[in-house]
Amino acid sequence: MVVRSLDVKKDPFRPCEKDEELLGPEVPYLSAIGALMYLANCTRPDIAFSVNLLARYSSAPTRRHWNGIKHILRYLRGTTDMGLFYSRESKQQLLGYANAGYLSDPHKGRSQTGYVFNCNGTAISWRSVKQTMVATS
Repeated sequence: MVVRSLDVKKDPFRPCEKDEELLGPEVPYLSAIGALMYLANCTRPDIAFSVNLLARYSSAPTRRHWNGIKHILRYLRGTTDMGLFYSRESKQQLLGYANAGYLSDPHKGRSQTGYVFNCNGTAISWRSVKQTMVATS
């Protein structure tokens, strides 16, 4: 597998810069975000964080953000065999995990929080969201 670093100027999760051109209505950014949010909320928890970040730019998306959406779509196309499988086991095991990043959005001083609950190793509930309050430590 070849791993290449991402050029900082092409990073789709970076906020808009003043000289960047905004996308026009001919690019279906909001429709794509809506479709990806449906997948992230219903069947594909692996894309929840990335979709959450790109949805933040729905009011003023740029070409860079659109490229981020296309990147997620390519990832989904390459992982069509991945999904959620719920087995019928007599012994049920419920596990929960949570995580929070400090200053995930350094421009607004907000952090990202996420959780996932698994039943027999398969996710049954998950969420990735930006915190509403500024974390100071």
